[in-house]
Formats: sequence, C-alpha cells, structure tokens
Amino acid sequence: MEGLMWIICLIINVILLKSSTACGPSEYRIHDECCPMCSPGYRVHKDCTEFTSTSCAPCIGSTYTDRPSGLIACKSCTHCDPGFGLMVKQPCSPSSDTVCEPLEGFYCTEPTKDGCKVAQRHSSCKPGQYIREKGTPSTDTMCSNCTGETYSDGSFTSCQPHTQSDTLKLQQTNGSQISPLITAVISAIIFIVGVVALALIGIAVYEKHEGFHCKNQTRRTLKQVKVLAAHSSLLSRWTPRNLHDPQEPA
Repeated sequence: MEGLMWIICLIINVILLKSSTACGPSEYRIHDECCPMCSPGYRVHKDCTEFTSTSCAPCIGSTYTDRPSGLIACKSCTHCDPGFGLMVKQPCSPSSDTVCEPLEGFYCTEPTKDGCKVAQRHSSCKPGQYIREKGTPSTDTMCSNCTGETYSDGSFTSCQPHTQSDTLKLQQTNGSQISPLITAVISAIIFIVGVVALALIGIAVYEKHEGFHCKNQTRRTLKQVKVLAAHSSLLSRWTPRNLHDPQEPA
C-alpha cells in the first residue's frame, strides 16, 4: 500500500514539474506540452502531441512570418501607401514584411527598423530664400534668407547678385509676400468701380432715350393742337345766322 502511494506521488510531482518548466527559446507551450516552433515563412498547422512534432504550413498570398513562432496564422504584409508619401523598397515575401521608403521629393517622419512608416513632402523655399541644404529621404529641405543686394526665387542653392534686368524681373521680398487680404481689397475696389461706371453709363443712355422720346411726344402734341385750332376757326364761321338768316327770302 505504501509503495502504491509513493508511485502516485511521484507521478503527480513529475506532472507538476513538467507543467512548471519553461519551454526552450525555439519552443512554444500548448497545454502541458512544449512544441517546436515553425520556421520563418511558416505557420502552425497542427500542434505537437506527446508522440508527434509540430506540423507547419507555408505562408501564402500577401502574408509572412519573419521569425520562428507558434502562430497559427501568418501576418498580413504591409502596404506602402502613396497617400502617406511611400513606395515599395523591398516587396513582401513569406519570410519578410514589405519595406517602404519615401517617394521622390518626400522625407521620412516615422522611420522603422528597415524602412519608413510615414513620409512628408519636402518644404519649398520662398522667394528671397535659398536652399541651404537639399532634402533627403530622411531630412527636410533647409532654407535661409538672402542678405544684402542679392536675391533668389526660392529654387537657387545660393543667392545671386542683382543686375538691372534682374531688378526689373524680380523684386527681392526676403521671404515676405503681399498679404492675401490686401489683394482681396484691391480686387473688391476694382469690382465696385466697374459696377458704378456701368451704372452711370446705363443712366446716361436711359436719360438720352427718354429725352428723345419726350421731345417727339411734345412735337406730336403741338401739331395736334394746331390742327384743332384750325378746325375751331373754320367752325366759328359757320354760325346759325349764316345757315338760317330770317331776312333772306324764303
């Protein structure tokens, strides 16, 4: 009886010891078993048992695993979104993720271990500034103001001395530009002046037309008055006395 109890205790201790033992660096735990991990480019198809090893399946499509693991599903490949200023530097494979890099004219603002996660367009220098340092895939453009009798339209790598023709073509602004508010005010004034001018022209044309119409109407009225006056003069000569004079013989 004592021997049986000893065997039972030994089995329990073995089970507890096995369950508390950590798995190796290339193993993963499933229930009470430490199963071998699948290699990069593969996923777990079926966990190991006491009598069989782990069954693995390759990653397919746009999926990958880049290290030994006990994952039952491969990871989705990263998409290099042009909307974030990115393009593909290294395409995805079953054992490695996609590596992205900035588009031409962009620089990385969120770098990753091997590539970039988010990029931004290089800054443009303003008129009156020159490009002190050109932008790179990892740094933005650096601008500086021109000084003295020099100028730049914003695309020069150094400020240029003014010549007479340059003065006529390009006014040095030293990084400042006409305020959009001033431009809007000037445009509004020009518009108002134009509307007022058109209104005055319209009024002048209208008054001229009405004056001509009234003048013709007056002439017609005077003519009618003269005609009526002539008729009245003729009628005044034909009185009842002329028509039935009692002194004339019957």
